[in-house]
Amino acid sequence: MSPSAPPEPAPGPGLPGARLGRGDLARLLYRLGRTEATGVLSVTRPGLRPEALVLRRGALVTTERDVGCRHAAARLARLAAGDDGSASFDGGTSAYPPGASRQLPLVAWVKQHLEAQVDQGRAAELLAELAGVRIAVRADHLPALAHLDEAERRMVAAMAQPRRLDQVWPLARTPRFRLLSFIHFLRAVGALSLVGVAAGVSAEGRLDARRLLGVDADADDEAVKRAYRRAARALHPDLNPELPAEERRLLEARLADLTAAYAEL
Repeated sequence: MSPSAPPEPAPGPGLPGARLGRGDLARLLYRLGRTEATGVLSVTRPGLRPEALVLRRGALVTTERDVGCRHAAARLARLAAGDDGSASFDGGTSAYPPGASRQLPLVAWVKQHLEAQVDQGRAAELLAELAGVRIAVRADHLPALAHLDEAERRMVAAMAQPRRLDQVWPLARTPRFRLLSFIHFLRAVGALSLVGVAAGVSAEGRLDARRLLGVDADADDEAVKRAYRRAARALHPDLNPELPAEERRLLEARLADLTAAYAEL
């Protein structure tokens, strides 16, 4: 149960039909946008008519009447909201629908879409999940600089090498909520690495991790998640400001151990 998103292959000239789960379409759109793909992305969702999205150099083509690309953005949001369906990409198509002259950059839309998912509750969860864990950007999965504003470029620079969240924040010089929203976006599209988090551990290691989290060996994923969140809330240094600095450091170390254990499951 890794906290970070797995790497995804770059789209080729033809992407065969693939099943879509929660969040998969946003990740696919990001990949197509980042690689400046041209072609037709066909998306099928249960209960909706099939959609053919015409892409040109990583942007969704829409009509001249779609001022501000609002209709195009709403179209993507409707498709991305589903939990099931399929998608296929036919690259290289150069024919565009009549009256199509406006374009919505996919990378910009995906970034806005994912950052909007972060509220105060999700921000608190991210703080707990990342406490004590060093994070770093994956340069080969980052958006082009043209898609980033000055604050986002500072955040990327601050995460160019592995650092803990409390080290990144002062270097990024940006409000914490904005930083966490950007981190959520990077993590969702596979552009963030959690350094020092174990992967591919043995059955014995997973059992030890469950013991550390205080759950039974046969506990399901939801039980493990609930146990981790309870422990993270209890141990997070920011939620215990009255403690002396040394005790806060001990809490941070303990939380880092729990986070590593959670990542192993």
